[in-house]
Amino acid sequence: MRITSGDWSMTAAPDRGGAVLSLTHGGRDILRPTAPGADDPLAMACFPLVPYANRIGFGRFDWCGSPYHLNRNYPGQAHPLHGTGWLTRWNVIAHGDTAITMRLSHVGDDAWPWDFTAEQQLQLSPAGLMITLSVRNIGDRSMPVSLGLHPYFAPAETLRFSATGVWLVDDGLLPVSHAPADTLGDWSTDGALIRRDLVDHCYTGWQGRATIARADGDIVITAEGAPCLHVYIPPGEDFFCVEPVTAMPDAVNHDAARALAPGEATQITLTIGTAPHS
Repeated sequence: MRITSGDWSMTAAPDRGGAVLSLTHGGRDILRPTAPGADDPLAMACFPLVPYANRIGFGRFDWCGSPYHLNRNYPGQAHPLHGTGWLTRWNVIAHGDTAITMRLSHVGDDAWPWDFTAEQQLQLSPAGLMITLSVRNIGDRSMPVSLGLHPYFAPAETLRFSATGVWLVDDGLLPVSHAPADTLGDWSTDGALIRRDLVDHCYTGWQGRATIARADGDIVITAEGAPCLHVYIPPGEDFFCVEPVTAMPDAVNHDAARALAPGEATQITLTIGTAPHS
């Protein structure tokens, strides 16, 4: 499915986890494009993280006095990853020239024992792409929630954002201690995107804005409802991820997941645009 507005163009695949397949501006790739025929969820250009973002440690947690255990959901991963939405077909409920709205209905099962609905609104304008991701608890008991969006950006030079802290992780990439934001480098100036070490860390106290410097024009991302920014920079790859999220990985085991009451909803919004010319 394709939408356009001005110099912007986006394609999406509701049947592949509600994913964005490509996002271009003036013919240049803003997100890493999905290869033709690819169906691996991690090969998409962007996908939703719902009803939880990132990992849940070994799938085990307690909620409202009851223990839960989720099975692994992606090959090679020790922990359940990124929720259920990225692995599920979404239904298109509206499609126009500049916007697509998708909806997902989930009945509690072994992958996630609570009933919920989720909705993604993808809107293009001359200013760029806005994605609004929402989730509503349609069950009769409290549900833990952490939301996020997982865009893969095309090659760039530096990343700049402000935060107050970062979660350091163990060998399983689960958060273990909170440290000053500049522990892995000072992202408030210009953080290099070509690194020898893996960055797969969640930054707290994020101010909701990040700038990606590129030789052909900078990209600006902003977010609402997402006080954390997860940064993923794998060494040797020609992409990186800058993910607005509501909480760190394994949030439900750190008392950081939101308790969503029956009938209650919450949402986050991500905007990807170009920097204004000086």
